[in-house]
Amino acid sequence: MALAGTDPMTLNRTNAEAVPDLPDLLELTKPGLTAMNLLVTLGAYAFAQGPWDPERLLALAVGTTLVVGSANTMNQVIERRSDRRMERTASRPVAAGRMQPSTAVAFGLAAGLAGMPLLWGVHPTVAVLGMSAWLGYVLLYTPWKRRGPAALPLGAVVGAIPVLLGQAAAAGTLPTAAWLLFGLLAAWQMPHFLAIAIYRQEDYERAGIKTVVGVRGVQAAKIQALLWSFALLGFSLGLVGIGAAGWLYGAVAAVLGAWMILTAALGFRAGAGALWARGFFLGSLVYLPVVTLALVVDVALF
Repeated sequence: MALAGTDPMTLNRTNAEAVPDLPDLLELTKPGLTAMNLLVTLGAYAFAQGPWDPERLLALAVGTTLVVGSANTMNQVIERRSDRRMERTASRPVAAGRMQPSTAVAFGLAAGLAGMPLLWGVHPTVAVLGMSAWLGYVLLYTPWKRRGPAALPLGAVVGAIPVLLGQAAAAGTLPTAAWLLFGLLAAWQMPHFLAIAIYRQEDYERAGIKTVVGVRGVQAAKIQALLWSFALLGFSLGLVGIGAAGWLYGAVAAVLGAWMILTAALGFRAGAGALWARGFFLGSLVYLPVVTLALVVDVALF
Protein backbone atom coordinates (compact mmCIF):
# COMPACT_ATOMS: atom_id res chain seq x y z
CA MET A 1 0.00 0.00 0.00
CA ALA A 2 1.41 3.38 -0.94
CA LEU A 3 2.04 5.77 1.93
CA ALA A 4 0.19 9.08 2.00
CA GLY A 5 2.20 11.75 0.27
CA THR A 6 4.49 9.28 -1.50
CA ASP A 7 4.88 9.52 -5.26
CA PRO A 8 3.62 6.21 -6.65
CA MET A 9 6.03 6.54 -9.56
CA THR A 10 8.86 5.76 -7.12
CA LEU A 11 7.07 2.68 -5.81
CA ASN A 12 6.85 -0.67 -7.54
CA ARG A 13 8.48 0.87 -10.59
CA THR A 14 9.40 -2.52 -12.02
CA ASN A 15 5.86 -3.78 -11.70
CA ALA A 16 4.43 -0.56 -13.11
CA GLU A 17 6.55 -0.88 -16.22
CA ALA A 18 5.68 -4.55 -16.76
CA VAL A 19 2.72 -5.80 -18.74
CA PRO A 20 -0.26 -5.09 -16.46
CA ASP A 21 -1.98 -8.05 -14.84
CA LEU A 22 -5.53 -8.92 -15.86
CA PRO A 23 -6.82 -8.46 -12.26
CA ASP A 24 -5.38 -4.93 -12.22
CA LEU A 25 -7.00 -4.08 -15.55
CA LEU A 26 -10.29 -5.40 -14.21
CA GLU A 27 -9.91 -3.38 -11.02
CA LEU A 28 -9.49 -0.22 -13.08
CA THR A 29 -13.07 -0.62 -14.30
CA LYS A 30 -14.52 -0.79 -10.76
CA PRO A 31 -16.29 -4.08 -11.57
CA GLY A 32 -18.90 -3.80 -8.82
CA LEU A 33 -19.98 -0.34 -9.96
CA THR A 34 -19.87 -1.38 -13.61
CA ALA A 35 -22.04 -4.42 -12.87
CA MET A 36 -24.57 -2.23 -11.07
CA ASN A 37 -24.75 0.11 -14.07
CA LEU A 38 -25.23 -2.84 -16.40
CA LEU A 39 -28.00 -4.26 -14.21
CA VAL A 40 -29.84 -0.93 -14.24
CA THR A 41 -29.43 -0.54 -18.02
CA LEU A 42 -30.75 -4.00 -18.81
CA GLY A 43 -33.48 -3.64 -16.20
CA ALA A 44 -34.65 -0.42 -17.85
CA TYR A 45 -34.61 -2.17 -21.23
CA ALA A 46 -36.76 -5.00 -19.88
CA PHE A 47 -39.11 -2.52 -18.18
CA ALA A 48 -39.60 -0.74 -21.51
CA GLN A 49 -40.40 -4.14 -23.04
CA GLY A 50 -37.79 -3.84 -25.74
CA PRO A 51 -37.71 -6.50 -28.46
CA TRP A 52 -35.98 -9.80 -27.67
CA ASP A 53 -33.04 -9.39 -30.01
CA PRO A 54 -29.94 -11.24 -28.75
CA GLU A 55 -27.53 -9.25 -30.94
CA ARG A 56 -29.03 -5.94 -29.86
CA LEU A 57 -28.94 -6.91 -26.20
CA LEU A 58 -25.36 -8.15 -26.49
CA ALA A 59 -24.27 -4.90 -28.13
CA LEU A 60 -26.04 -2.90 -25.40
CA ALA A 61 -24.52 -4.98 -22.61
CA VAL A 62 -20.97 -5.01 -23.97
CA GLY A 63 -21.07 -1.37 -25.07
CA THR A 64 -22.37 -0.23 -21.68
CA THR A 65 -19.76 -2.29 -19.85
CA LEU A 66 -16.92 -0.89 -21.95
CA VAL A 67 -18.00 2.75 -21.72
CA VAL A 68 -18.70 2.59 -17.97
CA GLY A 69 -15.42 0.73 -17.40
CA SER A 70 -13.60 3.36 -19.45
CA ALA A 71 -15.05 6.21 -17.36
CA ASN A 72 -14.14 4.43 -14.13
CA THR A 73 -10.59 3.87 -15.38
CA MET A 74 -10.12 7.53 -16.25
CA ASN A 75 -11.54 8.44 -12.85
CA GLN A 76 -8.83 6.36 -11.16
CA VAL A 77 -6.11 8.02 -13.23
CA ILE A 78 -7.30 11.53 -12.37
CA GLU A 79 -7.80 10.70 -8.69
CA ARG A 80 -4.65 8.64 -8.20
CA ARG A 81 -3.12 11.09 -5.70
CA SER A 82 -6.22 11.39 -3.54
CA ASP A 83 -6.82 7.63 -3.83
CA ARG A 84 -3.40 7.09 -2.26
CA ARG A 85 -4.57 8.92 0.86
CA MET A 86 -7.75 6.88 1.35
CA GLU A 87 -7.67 3.49 3.01
CA ARG A 88 -10.29 1.92 0.75
CA THR A 89 -8.67 3.10 -2.50
CA ALA A 90 -4.93 3.13 -1.75
CA SER A 91 -4.43 -0.31 -3.27
CA ARG A 92 -5.88 0.60 -6.66
CA PRO A 93 -3.41 -0.17 -9.48
CA VAL A 94 -2.42 3.38 -10.45
CA ALA A 95 -2.59 4.80 -6.93
CA ALA A 96 -0.40 1.99 -5.57
CA GLY A 97 2.13 2.37 -8.37
CA ARG A 98 1.56 -1.05 -9.91
CA MET A 99 0.56 0.55 -13.21
CA GLN A 100 1.74 3.64 -15.07
CA PRO A 101 -0.95 6.31 -15.54
CA SER A 102 -0.25 6.28 -19.28
CA THR A 103 -1.00 2.55 -19.42
CA ALA A 104 -4.29 3.06 -17.61
CA VAL A 105 -5.21 5.97 -19.89
CA ALA A 106 -4.52 3.86 -22.97
CA PHE A 107 -6.64 1.03 -21.60
CA GLY A 108 -9.47 3.39 -20.62
CA LEU A 109 -9.57 5.17 -23.97
CA ALA A 110 -9.40 1.88 -25.87
CA ALA A 111 -12.35 0.52 -23.89
CA GLY A 112 -14.39 3.66 -24.51
CA LEU A 113 -13.58 3.77 -28.22
CA ALA A 114 -14.55 0.10 -28.53
CA GLY A 115 -17.81 0.59 -26.67
CA MET A 116 -19.17 3.69 -28.40
CA PRO A 117 -19.71 2.10 -31.86
CA LEU A 118 -21.62 -0.73 -30.18
CA LEU A 119 -23.94 1.76 -28.48
CA TRP A 120 -24.34 3.64 -31.76
CA GLY A 121 -25.35 0.39 -33.43
CA VAL A 122 -28.08 -0.07 -30.84
CA HIS A 123 -29.43 3.46 -31.41
CA PRO A 124 -27.79 6.89 -31.95
CA THR A 125 -29.58 8.26 -28.88
CA VAL A 126 -27.99 5.53 -26.79
CA ALA A 127 -24.54 6.53 -28.03
CA VAL A 128 -25.16 10.22 -27.30
CA LEU A 129 -26.33 9.37 -23.78
CA GLY A 130 -23.34 7.11 -23.24
CA MET A 131 -20.91 9.80 -24.36
CA SER A 132 -22.69 12.38 -22.17
CA ALA A 133 -22.35 10.09 -19.15
CA TRP A 134 -18.65 9.53 -19.89
CA LEU A 135 -17.90 13.22 -20.27
CA GLY A 136 -19.96 14.18 -17.22
CA TYR A 137 -18.29 11.61 -14.98
CA VAL A 138 -14.71 12.12 -16.14
CA LEU A 139 -14.55 15.84 -16.90
CA LEU A 140 -17.14 17.31 -14.50
CA TYR A 141 -17.90 15.10 -11.51
CA THR A 142 -14.38 13.75 -10.90
CA PRO A 143 -12.52 17.09 -10.71
CA TRP A 144 -15.42 18.86 -8.98
CA LYS A 145 -15.22 16.54 -5.96
CA ARG A 146 -12.24 18.53 -4.70
CA ARG A 147 -14.07 21.84 -5.07
CA GLY A 148 -17.28 21.36 -3.14
CA PRO A 149 -20.22 19.11 -2.21
CA ALA A 150 -22.14 20.20 -5.32
CA ALA A 151 -20.30 17.35 -7.02
CA LEU A 152 -22.64 14.87 -5.32
CA PRO A 153 -25.90 15.85 -7.10
CA LEU A 154 -23.91 16.27 -10.32
CA GLY A 155 -22.61 12.74 -9.92
CA ALA A 156 -26.10 11.47 -9.14
CA VAL A 157 -27.42 12.90 -12.40
CA VAL A 158 -24.57 11.38 -14.40
CA GLY A 159 -24.94 8.09 -12.55
CA ALA A 160 -28.63 7.87 -13.43
CA ILE A 161 -28.05 7.99 -17.19
CA PRO A 162 -27.89 4.15 -17.51
CA VAL A 163 -31.65 4.12 -16.97
CA LEU A 164 -32.05 6.33 -20.03
CA LEU A 165 -29.65 4.09 -21.97
CA GLY A 166 -31.91 1.08 -21.44
CA GLN A 167 -35.07 2.98 -22.24
CA ALA A 168 -33.65 4.54 -25.40
CA ALA A 169 -32.26 1.18 -26.52
CA ALA A 170 -35.72 -0.36 -26.21
CA ALA A 171 -37.79 2.30 -27.94
CA GLY A 172 -35.54 5.09 -29.19
CA THR A 173 -37.56 7.56 -27.10
CA LEU A 174 -37.64 8.74 -23.49
CA PRO A 175 -41.23 8.70 -22.16
CA THR A 176 -42.40 9.94 -18.76
CA ALA A 177 -41.68 6.56 -17.19
CA ALA A 178 -38.05 6.84 -18.28
CA TRP A 179 -37.64 10.16 -16.49
CA LEU A 180 -39.29 8.82 -13.35
CA LEU A 181 -36.81 5.93 -13.38
CA PHE A 182 -34.04 8.46 -13.94
CA GLY A 183 -35.25 10.42 -10.91
CA LEU A 184 -35.46 7.24 -8.85
CA LEU A 185 -31.86 6.29 -9.57
CA ALA A 186 -30.57 9.82 -9.02
CA ALA A 187 -32.46 10.10 -5.72
CA TRP A 188 -31.16 6.69 -4.59
CA GLN A 189 -27.55 7.75 -5.09
CA MET A 190 -27.85 10.74 -2.76
CA PRO A 191 -28.47 8.94 0.59
CA HIS A 192 -26.24 6.10 -0.61
CA PHE A 193 -23.21 8.36 -1.01
CA LEU A 194 -24.08 10.62 1.93
CA ALA A 195 -23.92 7.53 4.14
CA ILE A 196 -20.47 6.68 2.75
CA ALA A 197 -19.31 10.24 3.42
CA ILE A 198 -20.37 9.96 7.07
CA TYR A 199 -18.60 6.73 7.93
CA ARG A 200 -15.61 7.47 5.70
CA GLN A 201 -15.30 11.10 6.73
CA GLU A 202 -11.65 10.92 7.79
CA ASP A 203 -10.70 9.18 4.56
CA TYR A 204 -12.31 11.88 2.44
CA GLU A 205 -10.72 14.68 4.46
CA ARG A 206 -7.25 13.15 4.03
CA ALA A 207 -7.87 12.96 0.30
CA GLY A 208 -9.00 16.58 0.07
CA ILE A 209 -12.47 15.65 -1.21
CA LYS A 210 -15.10 18.15 -0.08
CA THR A 211 -18.24 16.30 1.01
CA VAL A 212 -21.43 17.59 2.62
CA VAL A 213 -20.13 16.13 5.90
CA GLY A 214 -16.81 17.95 5.69
CA VAL A 215 -18.24 21.30 4.56
CA ARG A 216 -21.61 21.48 6.32
CA GLY A 217 -21.42 18.84 9.03
CA VAL A 218 -22.84 15.41 9.81
CA GLN A 219 -26.26 16.75 10.81
CA ALA A 220 -26.70 18.46 7.44
CA ALA A 221 -25.76 15.22 5.68
CA LYS A 222 -28.34 13.29 7.72
CA ILE A 223 -31.05 15.82 6.91
CA GLN A 224 -30.25 15.57 3.21
CA ALA A 225 -30.25 11.77 3.38
CA LEU A 226 -33.73 11.79 4.93
CA LEU A 227 -35.12 14.28 2.40
CA TRP A 228 -33.71 12.34 -0.53
CA SER A 229 -35.17 9.12 0.89
CA PHE A 230 -38.61 10.76 0.73
CA ALA A 231 -37.87 11.81 -2.85
CA LEU A 232 -36.86 8.25 -3.63
CA LEU A 233 -40.22 6.96 -2.42
CA GLY A 234 -42.02 9.58 -4.49
CA PHE A 235 -40.21 8.77 -7.72
CA SER A 236 -40.64 5.02 -7.21
CA LEU A 237 -44.37 5.22 -6.59
CA GLY A 238 -44.78 7.70 -9.43
CA LEU A 239 -44.39 4.76 -11.82
CA VAL A 240 -47.50 3.20 -10.30
CA GLY A 241 -49.31 6.52 -10.42
CA ILE A 242 -48.92 6.86 -14.19
CA GLY A 243 -49.82 3.22 -14.77
CA ALA A 244 -46.36 2.17 -15.90
CA ALA A 245 -46.05 -0.44 -13.11
CA GLY A 246 -48.50 -2.55 -11.15
CA TRP A 247 -49.29 -3.67 -7.64
CA LEU A 248 -46.38 -6.10 -7.20
CA TYR A 249 -43.76 -3.49 -7.90
CA GLY A 250 -45.76 -0.89 -6.01
CA ALA A 251 -45.85 -3.03 -2.86
CA VAL A 252 -42.12 -3.73 -2.98
CA ALA A 253 -41.27 -0.08 -3.70
CA ALA A 254 -43.53 1.15 -0.90
CA VAL A 255 -42.10 -1.23 1.69
CA LEU A 256 -38.46 -0.65 0.76
CA GLY A 257 -39.00 3.09 0.36
CA ALA A 258 -40.57 3.32 3.82
CA TRP A 259 -37.69 1.25 5.18
CA MET A 260 -35.15 3.67 3.65
CA ILE A 261 -36.97 6.62 5.25
CA LEU A 262 -37.13 4.89 8.63
CA THR A 263 -33.46 3.96 8.49
CA ALA A 264 -32.52 7.52 7.56
CA ALA A 265 -34.63 8.84 10.46
CA LEU A 266 -32.85 6.52 12.89
CA GLY A 267 -29.70 8.47 12.12
CA PHE A 268 -30.99 11.30 14.31
CA ARG A 269 -30.91 9.16 17.45
CA ALA A 270 -28.31 10.05 20.03
CA GLY A 271 -25.08 8.22 19.31
CA ALA A 272 -26.00 7.30 15.71
CA GLY A 273 -22.73 7.70 13.87
CA ALA A 274 -20.43 5.66 11.67
CA LEU A 275 -22.04 2.32 12.56
CA TRP A 276 -25.51 3.58 11.61
CA ALA A 277 -24.17 5.18 8.41
CA ARG A 278 -22.51 1.94 7.33
CA GLY A 279 -25.71 -0.01 7.96
CA PHE A 280 -27.69 2.57 5.97
CA PHE A 281 -25.19 2.32 3.11
CA LEU A 282 -25.37 -1.49 3.02
CA GLY A 283 -29.15 -1.33 3.11
CA SER A 284 -29.16 0.98 0.10
CA LEU A 285 -27.17 -1.67 -1.79
CA VAL A 286 -30.04 -4.09 -1.20
CA TYR A 287 -32.71 -1.57 -2.21
CA LEU A 288 -31.69 -0.97 -5.82
CA PRO A 289 -31.39 -4.53 -7.21
CA VAL A 290 -34.54 -5.67 -5.37
CA VAL A 291 -36.64 -2.77 -6.67
CA THR A 292 -35.22 -3.27 -10.18
CA LEU A 293 -36.06 -6.97 -10.09
CA ALA A 294 -39.57 -6.27 -8.78
CA LEU A 295 -40.16 -3.82 -11.63
CA VAL A 296 -38.98 -6.27 -14.28
CA VAL A 297 -41.04 -9.15 -12.84
CA ASP A 298 -44.11 -6.92 -12.49
CA VAL A 299 -43.96 -5.89 -16.14
CA ALA A 300 -43.26 -9.45 -17.31
CA LEU A 301 -46.10 -11.06 -15.37
CA PHE A 302 -48.77 -8.39 -15.33
